[in-house]
Amino acid sequence: MTRFRWFLWGVVAVAAGLFGLFAYQLTQPKDEFIESAMIGQSIPAFALRAAVPDRPGLSSEDLADGKAKLVNIFASWCIPCRAEAAQLEVLRESGAEIVGIAIRDRPEDVSAFLQVYGNPFTRIGADDISEVQLSLGSSGVPETFVVDGNGVITYQHIGDIRPEHVRTILYQLREAGA
Repeated sequence: MTRFRWFLWGVVAVAAGLFGLFAYQLTQPKDEFIESAMIGQSIPAFALRAAVPDRPGLSSEDLADGKAKLVNIFASWCIPCRAEAAQLEVLRESGAEIVGIAIRDRPEDVSAFLQVYGNPFTRIGADDISEVQLSLGSSGVPETFVVDGNGVITYQHIGDIRPEHVRTILYQLREAGA
């Protein structure tokens, strides 16, 4: 009976230790910042056809023309992309040049999306199989990259752009040489 009692106390001690460890972790601040492996790297070479008839396509050469830009990865079927549309317009009105990459989308759906939510893009490339998206290290939509005039990624914003993010993105764009 003594051996069984020691075993029970051991189980209770391990459970209490795990409970304490979990409780401690819950009290620590959440780190929402994800460090991108692409920061400081050149945009991979690509050339995408136009996603809509009224805007030219997008290539890596367009991103190395001497002017910093925002590259927004979006899709017409993406709910958070709809939510960030107003912020993209604010960024455009603040002087940001924004180019888009439409992910796994049909031209008519992209056109309808832009008709409803606005079109802040100077160029929109169609990434039909997410090849460019994945080469940029993007795992979802929406995502926005700041690219300097030499085609080097200087900042990555994961998720939809909210009003509280606009100031940071404009700052990052200015730092990149816009």
